[in-house]
Amino acid sequence: MSHKADSGKSYHLKCTGDALSTADAHSKPNDLTLFGSCFCPFVQRVWVALEEFGIDYQVHEVDPYKKPPELLEVSPKGLVPGLKFNNTTPSKSLNESTVILEYLEDLANRDLGKSLLPPTSDLYGRALVRLQADHVNRNLVPAFYKYLQAQDIDKQIEGVKEFLSSIEGLVQLFERAEKESDSKVGLWHAGNSLSLADVVAGPWLFRATNVLKHYRGFTLPEGDKFRVYLDRLVNYPAFKRTCSTEELYLESYERYAYNRPNTSQVANAINLGRALP
Repeated sequence: MSHKADSGKSYHLKCTGDALSTADAHSKPNDLTLFGSCFCPFVQRVWVALEEFGIDYQVHEVDPYKKPPELLEVSPKGLVPGLKFNNTTPSKSLNESTVILEYLEDLANRDLGKSLLPPTSDLYGRALVRLQADHVNRNLVPAFYKYLQAQDIDKQIEGVKEFLSSIEGLVQLFERAEKESDSKVGLWHAGNSLSLADVVAGPWLFRATNVLKHYRGFTLPEGDKFRVYLDRLVNYPAFKRTCSTEELYLESYERYAYNRPNTSQVANAINLGRALP
């Protein structure tokens, strides 16, 4: 258990490091506007996909806890990410990271011939990658928050076991696809580009290397193959361009690490044992 005292630091409102450079490069009005927050992993999923596909967009950083009117117009729950289409009258929008990712996949496939999935000639392979992404959403993401928010030793021990089990389950799904599919899509395979599963899991695996390490003393699973995979992921250009400096994550996630009341809708759901919003 962390012995550091809660300093009371708040979440950041603006990107830093590589992410700031990327946000600045996408600050001008565009047909697509990504509503996001610099610390949010759900936003980072969408941001990475936009960068990987090379789809042009504008970044609009908002405070999701203040829920400004322009965010509520795009995302009724006031959650990020939101994607606004500015070239329609009236304007249209999408929310929920998984739905936005599906839209971007369809758009990139249709207009750019790009995809985060195996080719349509390998429908089974595409399904296996979707299974990987589904595992991340159902298991790895909630396990991350349960572990980080746990305050007593027993709960933290339980949390780290669950988080490690979720990583092991993802690795097993990667290896299954390696055996059963002819399409080697994703960074689990050397030299490949991002897969949907990489994009969906990446933000939390990345935060495990800084936030969980700092607040829970988390150590990554043993095994050269997973370590190499994670190194490929966090250093992959489209992913790295959306990452801020470590200080931003450590300060922004302090409220989760000490389980402050009403930290977020996600934190509240974890505390109540409910599905994530």
